[in-house]
Order: sequence, then structure tokens, then C-alpha cells
Amino acid sequence: MEISMHAQTFSLLFFLIFSTLASSKACHPVDKEALLDFKHKITDDPSKLLHSWRVSSDCCTSWEGVACDVSGRVVNVSRPGLVSDNDFIEDTYMSGTLSPYLGNLSSLQVLDLSNLKDLKGPIPEELGKLSKLTHLFLDTNKLTGSIPLTLRYFSQLEKMYLSDNFISGTVPPPVMKSWTHVSELGLSGNAFSGPIPPTIGKVVMITKLDLHGNNFTGRIPTGFGNLKNLRYLDLSENQITGSIPESIGGLAALELLYLNQNQLTGRIPSSISGLSSMIFCRISENKLSGSLPPSIGQLSKIQRLILENNKLTGKLPATIGHLTALTDIFFSNNHFTGKIPSSFGNLLNLQTLDLSRNRLSGQLPPQLAKLKSLQTLDLSYNPLGLVRIPNWFQELRVFQLMVANTGIEGELPHWLSSSSISQLDLSGNALTGKLPRWIGNMTSLSFLNLSNNGFHSSIPVEFKNLSLLMDLDLHSNKFSGHLNVIFSKEVQDPLGHFNSIDLSYNMFTGPIDDDIGERPAMSSISSLVLSHNTLGGSLPKSIGKMGELRVLKLVNTGLSGMIPEELGDAKELSAILLSRNNLTGAIPEIVLNLKELKQFDVSSNRLRGRIPPHKAIIPASAFKNNPGLCGTPLPPCKHF
Repeated sequence: MEISMHAQTFSLLFFLIFSTLASSKACHPVDKEALLDFKHKITDDPSKLLHSWRVSSDCCTSWEGVACDVSGRVVNVSRPGLVSDNDFIEDTYMSGTLSPYLGNLSSLQVLDLSNLKDLKGPIPEELGKLSKLTHLFLDTNKLTGSIPLTLRYFSQLEKMYLSDNFISGTVPPPVMKSWTHVSELGLSGNAFSGPIPPTIGKVVMITKLDLHGNNFTGRIPTGFGNLKNLRYLDLSENQITGSIPESIGGLAALELLYLNQNQLTGRIPSSISGLSSMIFCRISENKLSGSLPPSIGQLSKIQRLILENNKLTGKLPATIGHLTALTDIFFSNNHFTGKIPSSFGNLLNLQTLDLSRNRLSGQLPPQLAKLKSLQTLDLSYNPLGLVRIPNWFQELRVFQLMVANTGIEGELPHWLSSSSISQLDLSGNALTGKLPRWIGNMTSLSFLNLSNNGFHSSIPVEFKNLSLLMDLDLHSNKFSGHLNVIFSKEVQDPLGHFNSIDLSYNMFTGPIDDDIGERPAMSSISSLVLSHNTLGGSLPKSIGKMGELRVLKLVNTGLSGMIPEELGDAKELSAILLSRNNLTGAIPEIVLNLKELKQFDVSSNRLRGRIPPHKAIIPASAFKNNPGLCGTPLPPCKHF
């Protein structure tokens, strides 16, 4: 478990202050009264964090978590719920409320009640009297209410974290304006609303500002450009609108920028070139439009650039090729057009290149073959018209190769047989021919998607060698033959057990082996989709042994016989689709009353009897075209 940086910093600060105790006077009675009242308002303290706080002892010399100055005034109260002591981590909680009497600790500099998880109620207005307070940590509790106006008297405040509470309302501009010495401010994970105060531009000492995960609205204040010391800015997961201000280019010290998951519109300003220290930039999940400014090529230190899920247009600037520190590019789901610039071949440190779901076209630049550090290449869903996977792809050492819907034709290239690819997506292309026997050489595969192509063979026996394969999607081809080769493939414990299989819309034949649920490869499968194949036979009882199975789809597979009671042993099932078969008999009550069941369809079979009482909301259409079925939600039974 990770200990927050401020918690580590102030355990050290507490030690330094505590070291002055040898010459301290007795605890001041006003301070002692304030702390005892705080203890009185704590209703649960399982780890006895306040056990040493006794009326009979001195709060400066005997109370854990309390430090005083030489005059006997309390300067530090630190009782966080997460404490690191060498290799030991203590994680605990306290329940209760914050005592207004804490405001009487007139010499207090540090108050750390973070990570106690269960402190409730508002922040007392009386805390505003703590004019010497430099550090306030109340994060990771259940505090409510709003920020008191009295906190504007925190004229010495340097660091404050109120993150991960239930604090609401606006951040009062006069309060923000008064925090002229603040270097770190964390208000994330609350319910703050309204605009970010324009007075933020007055907090010129700030180096870290985290407002993510709130309901802030309005525009990004132009005053942000005044924050010349800002190194970390997170405004993500809010409802901020408008455009990114040109003034953002003034943040020359900024290293990490998060503006994702807002409603930002307009262009990325050309002034972004001023962010000369930026290492990480995430502006994804917005409504940004227009083309990328060529000036983006001046961000010489940038390592990760995440602009996915916007409405960006135009050609990719060739100047991106100047960003040789880049390790990750995520530009997916935009409207970029034109060719991929050959200058991308200069990005020798690049590990991820995701340009999927755009409108890129034209020949792929062979210069990309120089990207020897590349681990993930995703060009899917672009009208590239590749026709063939370029031979120079074999010079790459990628673990993930995703080229779905890119116009690839013909047979699988033989060089794949000697690759170390772990995740391969060639779906939605025009690949044809047989699944080659050398597929069994691709022993690093954990994910394989060949769906929506024109393959027309059986599955070669060598497929069993794919002992790391966990996700397989072959739907919508013309595969034929028996499924046993797939279900009986080898595993490498704990890896290689199937998570999902989709073989629907093929020409596979059955029946499904009776012991399918006992095969090692099937022991942890969560989704099994075999619909629209001519399988025949009955539904194996052993499917009930698939303890993690959530989705079972066997629509239009020629199944006959009864629905086995044992299917109810698969307790995680949430979707059972068995429509358009020849199933007979009654619906087992245990199956229809699976606790997780949300989707159930046995329409167009030959089932009979009363539909068992059930809690799941299942429409009548899920039981239709079974002449012998009756009872809710169908018409009542007459003969049962």
C-alpha cells in the first residue's frame, strides 16, 4: 500500500518538532482542554490512537501524536490513519466529528487527521482562528458541508489536503485569494461545484494543485498563467467548459497536466509550446476540435501525450517527430486524416503508438520499423487500405499488434509464426484461407481476435500449443469442424485459462463435449459464446462446474434435451441465452433464480410446464414460442 507523500513528509516534521520536548514547559491548559474535547467527540478508536491522551498526564510529554514548543503550546497534532514505520504500515480509522475547540490551539502549525476514513460532519469555522497553521491534512474522511469563509485567515498556510471527502459548495474566492503562501492544495474527490475561483491566479507560490473528481463548472481561469511555480495541475473529471486559455503557455515549470474528462471545446492553443518542462499531458475525453498546432513539437521533455476521445481533425503534425523523449502516444478516437508522418520513425523511445479510430489513410511509413522499443501498435479502424501487412512489421518487437478494420486481405503472413506477439487483433478485415498449422508456434499469444474475416478451415491440432491464450474471438467467419481442439488446449498454470471465447456465426459442428466444464483451460472462463453454429447434442451438465462463468450464449445451435439442473451451480451467471433451439422439459427453478441473473432467453424452443417463480425481471418475450410454457410473465397455467 502506498503512503502519501505528505504523510511521509510530516512524520519527519513531527519528529523534528517533537525533539524540542526536553526543554518544554507543561502543556498549556487551553490546549489540553481543546484536545480532550476532540477526543470526547471521537466515538470509535479501535487502534487506540488517542489512548495516551489522559487528563492525568501532560499533553506535551506523554501524548502520542502531539508536539509542543518550548513554551508548552501545542504546535503539531498528527494522528493519521495510515502510518509508515520502516517496513510496517499501520492502517486504521477513527469515527467522530471535528471539535470546534481545535480552533483554540493558537500556536498550532500542523494538523494531520488524514486517512482516518470516518471523521464526519463539517469543518468547524473555529479552525479559522489557527493563524499560525502551515499544514492541514484532513483528506480521506467523510467530512461534509462547505469550506468555511473563516479559512481565509490561514495566512501562513503552505499545504492543505481536503481530498476524498464529501465537501460541497463553491470554493469562496476570498479564501482562495488569501492563501498566498500555499504550495500544495488538494481538493480532489469531493462534490465542489461552481467555477474555479479566478483568484487562483493570486496563489503564485503553488507548485501542486489537484481539483480532480469534483463538479466544477465554467471556464479555466486565465489567471492560471500567473502560476509560474506550478509543476502539477489536475483538473480532470469535472464539468469544465470553454477552451483551453492561451495563458496556459505561461506555465513553464509545469510537468504534469491532467484536463481529461471535462467538456472542453475549441482548439489546443499554439501557446502550448510554452510548457517546456511538461513530461505528462492528458487532455483526453473532451470535445476539443481543430488541428494540432505544429508548436506541439517544441515540448522537448514530453514522455506521455494522451489526446484520445476528442474531435481533433487535420493531419498529424510532422513536428511530433521532434519529441524524441516520447514513450506513449494515445490519439485514438479522433478525426485525424492524411498519412502518418515519416518523422514518427525518429521516436526511438516510443513504447505505445495508438492511432486507432481515426480517418488516417495512405501508405504506412517504413521508417516506423526503426521503433525498436515499441511494445504496442494500434492502427485499428482507420481506412488505411493496407491490403497486406507490411513485411517490415516483422522488424518490430511489439507485444500488442492491433490492425482491425484496416483493409488487410489474403492469408496470414508467415512471419507471424516466429513473432513474440501477445495480443493480436486482425478482426474486421478480408483475410481468407485456412488457419495455418504454424499458429501453434505463436506460443506467446494471450489474446487473439480474427473475427469478421473469411477464414474457412477447421482449427488445426497445433492450436493446443497456445498455452498462454486467455481470450479468443473467431466469430463471423466460416470455421468448421469440432470445437474440442479449442476447449482442450494446454495451459501454463496459473496462466492460459480462458477468460472469454466467442465462436459464434461459424460452421462448427458438435456436440459439445460432456466434460467441457472439467477441462483445465475452461476452469475460469467468464464468457462462452457459441451461438449460430450447428452443434446439436445436449447442454452438458459440466457447464455448472464453471464457477466464474457469467455469460453463456448458445442461440440457434441445434441443442436438444433438457436444461440441466446443474447449470444452477454456476453461481456467477448473469446472462443465459438459449433461444432458437429444440430444448424440451421444464425450466429448472434453481437456474431461473440464480442471484446474478439479469438476462435470460429461452424463446423458440419446445419447453413445457410452469415457469418457476423468480425475482429477476425477465420479459415475456424471453419465453415466447414455447407452446407448453405457462405462468408469469406468460398467461396463467390451466393444467398444472
